Amino acid sequence: MPFFSLLSIYSVWKVYESRGASREVGWWMAILGISYAFCLQSHYLGLLLLPTIGVFLFIKYLKLKKEKSLKPFMKNSIIGLILFLFLMSPLVIFDARHGWNNFAAIRKFFTVRQETVSIRPWNAIPKIYPIFEKVNIRLLAGRNDFAGKTITFAFVAFLLWLFIKKRSLFTNHYSLITLWLIIAIIGLGLYKQEIYDHYYGFFFPAPFLLIGALVQDTWTITKKVGRILIAVGFIYLILLNFRENPLKYPPNQQLRRAKEVAQKISEESAGRQFNLAVIAERNYEAGYQYFLEMWGKKVVKIDAQKPDTITNQLFVVCEMEKTKCDPTHSPKAEVANFGWTKIENEWTPFGTTLYKLVHTK
Repeated sequence: MPFFSLLSIYSVWKVYESRGASREVGWWMAILGISYAFCLQSHYLGLLLLPTIGVFLFIKYLKLKKEKSLKPFMKNSIIGLILFLFLMSPLVIFDARHGWNNFAAIRKFFTVRQETVSIRPWNAIPKIYPIFEKVNIRLLAGRNDFAGKTITFAFVAFLLWLFIKKRSLFTNHYSLITLWLIIAIIGLGLYKQEIYDHYYGFFFPAPFLLIGALVQDTWTITKKVGRILIAVGFIYLILLNFRENPLKYPPNQQLRRAKEVAQKISEESAGRQFNLAVIAERNYEAGYQYFLEMWGKKVVKIDAQKPDTITNQLFVVCEMEKTKCDPTHSPKAEVANFGWTKIENEWTPFGTTLYKLVHTK
């Protein structure tokens, strides 16, 4: 997603900067349609790229309309749109064949689920600076709070100076990166739950481009002392990021774990129907359920409104320390809806604790 989001933004910039030449605009419109389709299929947060793309294409439209050279632009826009729709069509066809489940989920996510997303844009305003700070700490500063806060302050100060003194914030290369970041942060500000690093995929390159542009412009206007400070700061950031390099830590092998635990559940279920629950800080049932369903096992999802979905056995996978596992009293819906339970058996496959719960009599 970071690659295709960057390619989408770069394509928009090339279209925006073009002088209306049909072939040049056509190529970049085609690349835009293709790259944005790939981006949107990577994650629904790709929708937050659409305002940035739309603003710059609309500005280009107004310029060409004023110059009375709009026809090639519109023709190439249609070509890019056709490519986009063609690449999105398998997803749409699949969704249509399955009752528009994905579309309904996206619509519900953005309009109904108030516990997850706020539909009031102004609610994001107080969160803009803290989220921007968090992004810089996570992406640029190797999770170092001081360095991340310093970078954030430098970004804001530089952009304000650029706007106040130069009056050029929205007429040069900073405009696209700034708008990209602002819309992304506002979008994340509307999200009410924890924001994980992989949510940054649709604007991942933006902070790096912004700090690169800032360093380049500062380098050209400063003398020897200023350039030494920039070099020292740059080396400092490199060292911070090497210190938190994820290659230092062993992989968690989620795929292997899910497969081995699912295999144990498959063996212990003895061919009978069963319910499934996962107790973890950041994981859900889907990974284990994937293998179980692929192997044709009778895993049933509990629906509190349908008593016939409650089976006679519940397998609970606890990925936390055993002292923190309390499957019979877990507040998770998958456990609570099963009813009063007792532990019939337990195992420890691949570093997890697997419980088999049955109803108390």
